[in-house]
Amino acid sequence: MPVRLRVLIGLCSVLAVAVAGAEIATAEHPPGPYRFLATIGLFGLSQAIGLWITIGSQRIGLPWGEAALLVGMCLLPAHWLVPVAPIGALVGLLVAGVAPVKALYNAAAYTIAAALACGVAALFGGVGEVPPLHPATATALAAAAVTYWLVTALFAVTAVAFARGGSVRELVLGNFGAKIIMLVGNIAVGLLAVGLGLADFRYLAAAPPLLWLLYEVYKARMRAGDERRAWQELATAVHALNRLDVASVVDAAVVGVRRLFSPDSVEITVRGAGHPVRTYQGRAGSDAVSVVEPALDEPAGNGPGLLHHRLVVGEEHVGDLRVRHGAATAFSERDRLALSAFADALGASLHNAASHDRLREMAERKAYEAEHDTLTGLANRTRLMERGDAMLRVRPGEEPHEVALLLLDLDHFKDVNDTLGHAAGDQLLRAIAATLSARTESDELLVRLGGDEFALLIGAPPARRQAVEYAVERARELSAALAVPVEIAGVALSVEASIGVAAVLAGGCVMAELLRRADVAMYQAKRAGRSIGRYEPARDEASTDRLALLAEFREALSADDQLVLHLQPAIDLESGEPTGTEALVRWQHPRRGLLGPGEFVGVVEKSDLVGPFTRYVLNLALGVMARWGADGLDVPVAVNMSARSLLDRKLPADVAELLGRHQVPPERLVLEITETVMMTELEVVDDVLAGLRSLGVRLSVDDFGTGYSSLTFLARFAVDEVKVDQEFVGRMGDAPEAEAIVRSTVELGRALGLRVVAEGVETAEQKAALRAMGCEAGQGYHFSPPMPADKTAEVLWSMRGAAEDRGARVIPLSARVAQPGQE
Repeated sequence: MPVRLRVLIGLCSVLAVAVAGAEIATAEHPPGPYRFLATIGLFGLSQAIGLWITIGSQRIGLPWGEAALLVGMCLLPAHWLVPVAPIGALVGLLVAGVAPVKALYNAAAYTIAAALACGVAALFGGVGEVPPLHPATATALAAAAVTYWLVTALFAVTAVAFARGGSVRELVLGNFGAKIIMLVGNIAVGLLAVGLGLADFRYLAAAPPLLWLLYEVYKARMRAGDERRAWQELATAVHALNRLDVASVVDAAVVGVRRLFSPDSVEITVRGAGHPVRTYQGRAGSDAVSVVEPALDEPAGNGPGLLHHRLVVGEEHVGDLRVRHGAATAFSERDRLALSAFADALGASLHNAASHDRLREMAERKAYEAEHDTLTGLANRTRLMERGDAMLRVRPGEEPHEVALLLLDLDHFKDVNDTLGHAAGDQLLRAIAATLSARTESDELLVRLGGDEFALLIGAPPARRQAVEYAVERARELSAALAVPVEIAGVALSVEASIGVAAVLAGGCVMAELLRRADVAMYQAKRAGRSIGRYEPARDEASTDRLALLAEFREALSADDQLVLHLQPAIDLESGEPTGTEALVRWQHPRRGLLGPGEFVGVVEKSDLVGPFTRYVLNLALGVMARWGADGLDVPVAVNMSARSLLDRKLPADVAELLGRHQVPPERLVLEITETVMMTELEVVDDVLAGLRSLGVRLSVDDFGTGYSSLTFLARFAVDEVKVDQEFVGRMGDAPEAEAIVRSTVELGRALGLRVVAEGVETAEQKAALRAMGCEAGQGYHFSPPMPADKTAEVLWSMRGAAEDRGARVIPLSARVAQPGQE
């Protein structure tokens, strides 16, 4: 019995005793004993032959108490009726088989109800003299009956609510129509008995048939309502079992059993294939469902206070349902049928939920296995491709970020399998996976690609770090971790690995291409005998990105705003005035961003686009010179020429056409060629260079001193200047041989009457050293970085103005240019 129900019974009993004692203390002389006996017998019969309805396992009585009360109020004064009537009611309840505790609670409720009813009757003028039955008396009796009915009903539904956990409102509304009819019938029978029976007891002979008829009518109506309510409760409870997981089904079943049977406890044992047997218990007065150990001597069938049903689906025993009551409750056949129907539905729901759980587990396992390596538990290639493509995707409004990939291949892993066996090889792979996992950051993805290959995907490097540099650092850390010996099959093994590193800006390629680049870098490292290799596009002959890049570059040549020129001034080291500029092409790629020449020129030079590309750049450079010339800025512009462009016999004619189109003097155009071109013995190169010289354009040898220099080719072609490679300029202060090459180049140029330009001048010290050697001009970040054409013009004017302010004698640039035939 729930604690709150015990408290309710105790409080009600104490209050009833107090009310009865108060009434006796104020009572006058008692009437004759036959009135006491009549009242006790009347209330006893009203309870013994009353109607009963079942709510769950609780039987609620609907006695003839209101009729007995009306007659009793005419037999005894109120002060005696209140303590005497409950005595008869208690006897009648015990005779009807009601449990003593419940009978005591009802008797206490009747005591309180009788006292309130007598009080209400007094407010309406009291009972008065009977017979005859006056209207005022009938009204007082009817008001007393209604009060008695309301109070006893309130006590009844409160007790049921405390016992089974339902709501008082729900219990009051259940069978409400039948209860009202019972109340009206009770009042009518009571008034009839008062009006006729007390006037002439012979009229009471007609009471038994009338009462029997009313009893049967009420009984049929109440039973119909009770059955309808019970099966509605069952349908609601069964419907609530439609859940998709076992725990939810168990919770719904416990709630349903409480509503149907109001047990002290309910136990549900679940037996699932491949899962341990588990018993859940719900107790009265608690909403919690706990897991318990079932008793070892648990009875197999029904017993006193126990309803048990096996949960069977087909031939599979899926569990057991036990409904317990503390007292040896006698269950009706309807209870057993309801339990059987509910248990069948519960068994089916548990079976379905268990099947759904197994299907969900299988789906989750399949999904996990689809993205994870079964041997090591790491993510697999599928997961790498999905995650990588998502990271490489550029979303609107998102800041550009770099993505790096490390591809790790174990060296000599086959020797482990051949020597120690495949089981040892698997053990080694698991140990390597654990080692790498322990050093993987939370925002990185470690993957086993298969065999002895692993990969590490790095989403974004730390702030102010380039992705490739950070990835190389991570590769060194992982390589050092793998070098720590690990014991496999009793042998201490130190693992070596080759690691390929590739990085790209998001949007630069898809994950498949990034993986291919890392693979290329890894095999380049193996061939070079190194442990770590970076991806170098120039050494990648199979790059799929080249094809995409060429297709995109073909579109860029037909556009007006993708290929742009940045120009870098060359400065006279003596006066500080500008002596020329070098055109450096940039590609404003719509998806990849601004690309430098190193990222696409090499690819273009190996394609059939080299000719159109050369003409495109020449057209841009001559357009810049034409605009500058119109503003009085006659600065030459140097354009780098590809070796393949010098194999095109139409190049001199194309250059002549472009010079005429832009009305630019030919001596202001400088074409830069490399020493490798000068060493070429092909006749076509000689013819093309001769044709360019005949136009009056100037020729410059780029990257002079890198290994192909000779007086032969300088004598073979009439060039105007040589440019010292920036590698030697940058190493002058640290490497005597580099300084010697620069010095000898300057002296050679002066001896041959050639203009010498030093590239890559970064510091004032380098400028001073070059000036001391007699070098005429310098180019580099010490003077100015490459800039767009309009910005370059401003810088050139500023440099010229600064040189004039220093008092330097500024020679017109056109006067510095040797005219054709004057070499």
